[in-house]
Amino acid sequence: MSHLVADFRSDTVTRPCPGMKKAMVEAELGDDVLGDDPTVMQLEQALARQAGKEAGLFLPSGTQSNLVALMAHCERGDEYIVGQDAHTYKYEGGGAAVLGSIQPQPIEFEPDSTLDLLKVRAKIKADDSHFANTRLLCLENTCSGNVLPLAYHGEARALCDEHGLGLHLDGARLFNALVKQDVSLAQISQHYDSVSLCLSKGLGTPAGSVLVGDADVLAKARRWRKVLGGGLRQSGMLAAAGLYALEHNIARLADDHSNARRLAEGLAAIPGVSCDPAAVQTNMVFAMIDDPAQAKPLEDFLRDNGVLTLGGQVLRLVTHKDVNEAGVERALVLVAEFFSS
Repeated sequence: MSHLVADFRSDTVTRPCPGMKKAMVEAELGDDVLGDDPTVMQLEQALARQAGKEAGLFLPSGTQSNLVALMAHCERGDEYIVGQDAHTYKYEGGGAAVLGSIQPQPIEFEPDSTLDLLKVRAKIKADDSHFANTRLLCLENTCSGNVLPLAYHGEARALCDEHGLGLHLDGARLFNALVKQDVSLAQISQHYDSVSLCLSKGLGTPAGSVLVGDADVLAKARRWRKVLGGGLRQSGMLAAAGLYALEHNIARLADDHSNARRLAEGLAAIPGVSCDPAAVQTNMVFAMIDDPAQAKPLEDFLRDNGVLTLGGQVLRLVTHKDVNEAGVERALVLVAEFFSS
């Protein structure tokens, strides 16, 4: 591969900037397992306050954050309702089932990435020994770059209250949704018992997520974090990156959204590629290579010229803080060059 031009594989590939590294090096540290790392506590309290929640818990990853939440809400043999292609169900190794003995009940997403609440209602099990106990509804925002409609959160909350279910939000890219809809974290998180917030995607930290929620849920989650091996010691170094990101890297997510729209518009104009710019809401672009036989050669050609992508015939291209306008334009030139040859 030649010099890296743009890495569209994911927003997880970002590198800490010099300011973030400085904050990490200078962080005041303690032992988080013993409960006395001041920087971790500052981050947990800051995000809990912004979310309007009682408590926060710092974890190494979004996968573990979601898992401890599911295990805090559900007992062995319980069930959670989730999207068929949701991250917690499809892309986290089956952890809820393997480690929590929690049965997933998947439902197909609607085109706007919501779950049809009538279908959710129909999947809630009766109080009968033949069935697992339905305990939780798990939603995701954003989902494949789609932002959940604001009114939907309250509708989901009302359904859960009616049936005595908990409500968890996988908010791995929730800050993208907040910027897109120009709302506060509390405006969305108020409807949820727990919300997982990833710091290592659009916010650009090297690792870490924070679970925020009700105190009783978070107390259980903290215990499960320890059981799952997520108790870190001087994790204030990572938490400091999170605090830096909260101060510097939220508003700039709008730049990622703008770059994604430009990328989609450019791809839509190239013969051989099908892409709908109107479908781009945040920082994800999906493009179909019309001839499947050209998918792998295109990926190889782009890689050889410094542009990294993931996917086969359907490419998922993700913009982030380490992809600039020049990188987008260069990628478009290369795609057009490939198909013109």
